[in-house]
Amino acid sequence: MRVDCEGCAGCCIDWRPLTDADIDHERRGSRQPLDETSNLVPLTRSEVRAFVDRGHGDALTPRLFADDDGVTIDGHSVAAIDGRPAFYVGLRKPPKSVAPFDADPTWLETCVFLDPVTLQCRLHDGELYPDTCGAYPGENLSLAVETECERVEAHAPGEAAGERLSDDEPPADATPLLGPAALGSKLFAHPEPERLSGVVSRLVADELTAADRAEFVAVAAASAPGTGAVSDDWYERYRERARDAASWTGRAIERWQTIADAVGEPAPEPECAREIEDDDGAPPTPGWDSIDDTST
Repeated sequence: MRVDCEGCAGCCIDWRPLTDADIDHERRGSRQPLDETSNLVPLTRSEVRAFVDRGHGDALTPRLFADDDGVTIDGHSVAAIDGRPAFYVGLRKPPKSVAPFDADPTWLETCVFLDPVTLQCRLHDGELYPDTCGAYPGENLSLAVETECERVEAHAPGEAAGERLSDDEPPADATPLLGPAALGSKLFAHPEPERLSGVVSRLVADELTAADRAEFVAVAAASAPGTGAVSDDWYERYRERARDAASWTGRAIERWQTIADAVGEPAPEPECAREIEDDDGAPPTPGWDSIDDTST
């Protein structure tokens, strides 16, 4: 799949505050996210385990969905499978100082693993790089769904958008995990809705605690593919690991949240990430000078 990502990172950044266009693609249809995060990447069970095992449980967050026919928790009707709240787990997006599309530095919600200076992924081609990120935008094309590249091309400010999507044919391996096979592998069901009392209201208010996030991470890590069953032993093991995580990712999120102004407001130069992330152990990115092929 050929794309032109340099200076973009449109799939990793919520760049919508930079445009006057009305782009709300995640809030269409009957089941809409209860959170406000844009382009939250769904992780598989094995990826959730890998992030926690590497100490990055503090980089993960759940997504639940509204459904008029769901289960009611904290006054919200939550999409469910056989009465069990359905969710997936993704990577957190704190506000960072970034300057995509040659814009001035701006506070925008950004994937925790995106280097604000190079606009490159710190995990790219590594063991923790999510399958969803590697397959994007091919999977969207295979589903005949508009890609973020196409939205960027149409709505990014000025002439800086360029031609982001260089190939309109999905690659042969663009096979999104959908349907019954997703249960327990990419889509999870929480076994005890009553344990989520108070948690759902905090999720909607963007006030989840480390313990809240660990609850969902543990259920995902302990889920059995295809059945919805949850192992108590694996649940306890991963809840403790996720709750006690103290990685550079978690510390960076806290620092960004502390210093950031409102999303969309002017920000300091992205180089401030060197002190916040790189000096605290974030893996480096290669920069664009060393990359000759824009294929992904």
